[in-house]
Amino acid sequence: MADCNITSELVEAVKARFSGIEIQENNDVTVPAGDLIPFMTEIKENPDYAMDYLTNLTAADYEDRLEMVYNLASITHGYTLTVKVKLEDKENPQVPSLCPVWGGANWQERETYDLMGIVFTGYPGHPTRILLDDNYKGYPLRKDYQWEGGREA
Repeated sequence: MADCNITSELVEAVKARFSGIEIQENNDVTVPAGDLIPFMTEIKENPDYAMDYLTNLTAADYEDRLEMVYNLASITHGYTLTVKVKLEDKENPQVPSLCPVWGGANWQERETYDLMGIVFTGYPGHPTRILLDDNYKGYPLRKDYQWEGGREA
Protein backbone atom coordinates (compact mmCIF):
# COMPACT_ATOMS: atom_id res chain seq x y z
CA MET A 1 0.00 0.00 0.00
CA ALA A 2 1.38 3.39 -0.97
CA ASP A 3 1.52 5.90 1.84
CA CYS A 4 -0.16 8.92 0.31
CA ASN A 5 -2.92 11.21 1.45
CA ILE A 6 -6.43 11.03 0.11
CA THR A 7 -7.09 13.24 -2.93
CA SER A 8 -8.52 16.75 -2.64
CA GLU A 9 -11.41 15.74 -4.91
CA LEU A 10 -12.53 12.98 -2.55
CA VAL A 11 -12.26 15.26 0.47
CA GLU A 12 -14.31 17.95 -1.28
CA ALA A 13 -16.95 15.37 -2.23
CA VAL A 14 -17.38 14.23 1.36
CA LYS A 15 -17.49 17.87 2.49
CA ALA A 16 -20.51 18.38 0.24
CA ARG A 17 -22.31 15.69 2.23
CA PHE A 18 -21.09 16.85 5.66
CA SER A 19 -21.14 20.63 5.58
CA GLY A 20 -19.81 21.03 9.14
CA ILE A 21 -16.39 19.60 8.41
CA GLU A 22 -13.28 21.71 7.95
CA ILE A 23 -10.49 20.77 5.56
CA GLN A 24 -6.92 21.75 6.33
CA GLU A 25 -4.30 22.51 3.70
CA ASN A 26 -2.87 18.98 3.93
CA ASN A 27 -6.36 17.44 3.54
CA ASP A 28 -6.71 16.59 7.23
CA VAL A 29 -10.40 16.77 8.08
CA THR A 30 -11.87 18.24 11.26
CA VAL A 31 -15.32 16.86 12.03
CA PRO A 32 -17.81 18.09 14.65
CA ALA A 33 -18.27 15.47 17.38
CA GLY A 34 -21.97 15.12 16.50
CA ASP A 35 -21.10 14.11 12.91
CA LEU A 36 -18.29 11.71 13.81
CA ILE A 37 -20.18 8.41 13.58
CA PRO A 38 -22.09 9.21 10.35
CA PHE A 39 -18.91 10.64 8.79
CA MET A 40 -16.74 7.66 9.74
CA THR A 41 -19.42 5.21 8.62
CA GLU A 42 -19.66 6.96 5.24
CA ILE A 43 -15.94 6.97 4.55
CA LYS A 44 -15.61 3.36 5.65
CA GLU A 45 -18.58 1.90 3.77
CA ASN A 46 -18.61 4.07 0.63
CA PRO A 47 -16.43 2.27 -1.96
CA ASP A 48 -15.14 5.62 -3.28
CA TYR A 49 -13.30 6.06 0.03
CA ALA A 50 -13.13 2.53 1.48
CA MET A 51 -11.31 3.71 4.62
CA ASP A 52 -11.37 0.19 5.94
CA TYR A 53 -8.56 0.37 8.50
CA LEU A 54 -8.38 2.49 11.64
CA THR A 55 -4.61 2.49 12.10
CA ASN A 56 -4.72 4.36 15.40
CA LEU A 57 -6.49 6.96 17.48
CA THR A 58 -5.01 9.30 20.02
CA ALA A 59 -5.55 12.70 21.60
CA ALA A 60 -3.66 15.97 21.81
CA ASP A 61 -3.84 18.58 24.56
CA TYR A 62 -3.79 22.22 23.50
CA GLU A 63 -4.09 25.28 25.70
CA ASP A 64 -7.76 25.86 24.85
CA ARG A 65 -9.02 22.36 23.96
CA LEU A 66 -8.38 18.66 23.64
CA GLU A 67 -8.43 17.10 20.20
CA MET A 68 -9.04 13.55 19.08
CA VAL A 69 -6.91 12.38 16.17
CA TYR A 70 -7.86 9.37 14.05
CA ASN A 71 -5.53 7.94 11.41
CA LEU A 72 -7.27 5.91 8.73
CA ALA A 73 -6.10 3.95 5.71
CA SER A 74 -7.73 2.51 2.66
CA ILE A 75 -6.20 -0.87 1.92
CA THR A 76 -8.22 -0.91 -1.33
CA HIS A 77 -7.08 2.47 -2.68
CA GLY A 78 -3.74 2.88 -0.92
CA TYR A 79 -4.27 6.26 0.68
CA THR A 80 -4.52 7.65 4.18
CA LEU A 81 -6.62 10.25 5.96
CA THR A 82 -6.32 12.03 9.29
CA VAL A 83 -9.61 12.97 10.98
CA LYS A 84 -9.72 15.29 13.99
CA VAL A 85 -12.42 16.26 16.47
CA LYS A 86 -12.00 19.38 18.61
CA LEU A 87 -13.21 18.99 22.19
CA GLU A 88 -13.66 22.50 23.60
CA ASP A 89 -14.81 21.35 27.06
CA LYS A 90 -11.57 20.34 28.76
CA GLU A 91 -13.36 19.72 32.08
CA ASN A 92 -15.75 17.15 30.61
CA PRO A 93 -14.34 16.00 27.25
CA GLN A 94 -16.63 13.61 25.38
CA VAL A 95 -16.69 12.15 21.90
CA PRO A 96 -18.70 9.26 20.41
CA SER A 97 -17.05 5.85 20.59
CA LEU A 98 -15.93 4.38 17.28
CA CYS A 99 -16.34 0.81 18.57
CA PRO A 100 -19.58 0.36 16.58
CA VAL A 101 -17.70 1.27 13.38
CA TRP A 102 -14.29 -0.27 14.10
CA GLY A 103 -14.07 -2.90 16.83
CA GLY A 104 -10.32 -2.24 16.99
CA ALA A 105 -11.02 1.16 18.56
CA ASN A 106 -11.80 -0.58 21.85
CA TRP A 107 -8.34 -0.76 23.45
CA GLN A 108 -7.20 2.52 21.93
CA GLU A 109 -10.21 4.34 23.40
CA ARG A 110 -9.48 2.76 26.78
CA GLU A 111 -5.88 3.97 26.62
CA THR A 112 -6.97 7.49 25.61
CA TYR A 113 -9.51 7.57 28.45
CA ASP A 114 -6.91 6.33 30.91
CA LEU A 115 -4.20 8.83 29.99
CA MET A 116 -6.19 11.86 28.76
CA GLY A 117 -9.58 11.58 30.50
CA ILE A 118 -11.70 11.67 27.33
CA VAL A 119 -15.02 9.86 27.75
CA PHE A 120 -16.25 7.88 24.75
CA THR A 121 -20.05 8.00 24.70
CA GLY A 122 -21.69 4.84 23.45
CA TYR A 123 -18.64 2.80 24.44
CA PRO A 124 -19.65 -0.78 25.26
CA GLY A 125 -19.88 -0.37 29.02
CA HIS A 126 -17.67 2.49 30.15
CA PRO A 127 -14.01 2.73 29.29
CA THR A 128 -11.96 1.59 32.25
CA ARG A 129 -8.34 2.17 33.04
CA ILE A 130 -6.03 -0.05 31.06
CA LEU A 131 -2.56 1.07 32.18
CA LEU A 132 -3.13 2.70 35.56
CA ASP A 133 -4.74 1.48 38.77
CA ASP A 134 -8.51 2.08 39.00
CA ASN A 135 -7.94 4.42 41.97
CA TYR A 136 -5.34 6.54 40.17
CA LYS A 137 -6.20 10.26 40.28
CA GLY A 138 -5.83 12.38 37.17
CA TYR A 139 -4.74 11.89 33.59
CA PRO A 140 -0.95 11.93 33.24
CA LEU A 141 -0.71 12.98 29.58
CA ARG A 142 -2.72 16.16 30.11
CA LYS A 143 -0.71 19.35 30.34
CA ASP A 144 -2.46 20.38 33.54
CA TYR A 145 -1.49 17.15 35.33
CA GLN A 146 0.71 17.79 38.36
CA TRP A 147 3.38 15.17 38.84
CA GLU A 148 4.21 14.39 42.47
CA GLY A 149 7.70 15.66 43.11
CA GLY A 150 8.01 17.20 39.66
CA ARG A 151 10.33 16.05 36.93
CA GLU A 152 14.09 15.87 37.03
CA ALA A 153 15.97 17.67 34.27
